[in-house]
Amino acid sequence: MSLSYSVPTSLEYFASLVQSDDHFPLLEAAASLAQDEYPELDMQQLLGDMDQLLARIKRRLPADAPALQRLRTLNQFFFVDLGFGGNINNYYDPENSYLNAVLRTRRGIPISLAVLWMELAQGLGLHARGIAFPGHFMVKVLLPKGQVVLDPISGQSLSREELAERLEPYKRRNGLVDDYDVPLGLYLQAATPRDIIARMLRNLKEVHRTQQDWQRLITVLDRLIVLLPDAWGERRDRGLAHAERGNAAEAMADLEAYLTHAEDGLDIDLIADRLSALRSANG
Repeated sequence: MSLSYSVPTSLEYFASLVQSDDHFPLLEAAASLAQDEYPELDMQQLLGDMDQLLARIKRRLPADAPALQRLRTLNQFFFVDLGFGGNINNYYDPENSYLNAVLRTRRGIPISLAVLWMELAQGLGLHARGIAFPGHFMVKVLLPKGQVVLDPISGQSLSREELAERLEPYKRRNGLVDDYDVPLGLYLQAATPRDIIARMLRNLKEVHRTQQDWQRLITVLDRLIVLLPDAWGERRDRGLAHAERGNAAEAMADLEAYLTHAEDGLDIDLIADRLSALRSANG
């Protein structure tokens, strides 16, 4: 009797990584996003490469190095010696979200650089967390004398004044001024690993939507729906992308699910019209 062994699809593998918040392997889940574009990606090799980088930094530090020394050594190694930084010339390239490409080119966007940097920081025993700051992902490190907020593009630490200044345009756009103002501390809360992966996927979603690359958009939305099963807006967006691709059955199923669950959506009538048009065309 022969045993049949089926290799999980990249989506099944992703689902297995993100099913529990208790043991959420951020680096591995983030790296796995590239598998749709790089089906041959060797995940163990990538994780091993990160372990080697960590070993290289550890060799530069005495075992009892204080937290501030570990942080400075990490930033020197990551931003100066290895030369990691922002892909300023091509910010909207999907490659900026694929950790294998970021490791190869040393160029990325704040959130992908932050995931790599945090993996190394945590490996050095630093209390590092991501911050879902509007418009520009940040990282923070808890040190004995308080927390430091860093820009993952450069490693530069930002004062409360600089952070408030960066927030200003966002607050004005969203009417968060005067009576509706919100304390800075609320914007500096730690993002959960699930939040971080969702933000990475939404960055990719925006790139593919702008380029009207419906098939890649659907693939990203498949992951978002596995990650956030109750995010009905993602189900709606996948339905609309399926409709653009001419996948009528899938489009109708997703739009029906959205209408069933999102009772207070502002676009209920629009989506209901779209669904009935699809039904008429495919009746």
